[in-house]
Amino acid sequence: MVDHSHIIRKNELAQIHIAKKDLALDDDTYRAMLWTVARVGSSADLDFHGRKRVLQHLKARGWVNKSPRKAGSRPMASDDQSRMIRALWIDLHSDGALFDSSEAALASYVKRITKVEALQWLSSSEASRVIETLKKWLARYENKNVTI
Repeated sequence: MVDHSHIIRKNELAQIHIAKKDLALDDDTYRAMLWTVARVGSSADLDFHGRKRVLQHLKARGWVNKSPRKAGSRPMASDDQSRMIRALWIDLHSDGALFDSSEAALASYVKRITKVEALQWLSSSEASRVIETLKKWLARYENKNVTI
């Protein structure tokens, strides 16, 4: 089983540094805020609760997390083939063959297989090719993990 706490920590620290930049905090002000809010001199020293307190403080000071997925998101394809592709992708993730089950990771995989940038732009034959590669991947992974 994968421990996702380091990924959460990395994302929260990134948010803190983005907030520092967005709020135009100079280094001295930023470090003073870290000390006041969480009693640390560096964001690297923040524990789980400290990161939450700092993010809450930054949001209270007017910072808004502008998620890149929300800002520039594309509409998701919802045809039958796209739903099948997503279902297979999630199955691979559930079985442990994938670490990242995000739409961005799927789009990257689709681009690698078809040279098409987004799932919703696939032709029927391209979507079928992606489905077949995912089925084969899933079958290989499941066969590798069969215990007798």
